[in-house]
Amino acid sequence: MEKVPMTARGELKLREELDVLIKRRPIISQAIGEARELGDLKENAEYHAAREEQGVCEAQIRDIEYKLSVAQVIDVTKMENTGKVIFGTTVTLIDIDTDKEVTYQIVGEDEAEIKAGKISVSSPIARGLIGKMEGDEVMIATPGGDKDYEIDKVAYI
Repeated sequence: MEKVPMTARGELKLREELDVLIKRRPIISQAIGEARELGDLKENAEYHAAREEQGVCEAQIRDIEYKLSVAQVIDVTKMENTGKVIFGTTVTLIDIDTDKEVTYQIVGEDEAEIKAGKISVSSPIARGLIGKMEGDEVMIATPGGDKDYEIDKVAYI
């Protein structure tokens, strides 16, 4: 089984989500029990809704447990900052053409959230940055064409 990289924050978020789902189990079971007491199960909408909710909850629990079982948690805060871009680092880039600054954290597939500045390790930008050093100039192929950036800062936060 191949390990999948995940940040320590990503692991914590998944564990919190799992905890919430596990705490919902008895509530859903109670709803099924109460709906069962209402009579004929064939025409019992409350029973069917509660069973469906139980199925969704159990599927989510299995999904999160699987993700955690294959995760290789990488905590860059415990590493020495060498200025090298690696998984988990937060990179500040300066667009050489416009002087516009942008900051990204390189995270696992499931953690990516572009609006929050979190890009997947397999994204074109991350692939172009991994292994480079603070101060390097890099050309990154983007959907809008090639972009030249300077790596202004690499933070292990």
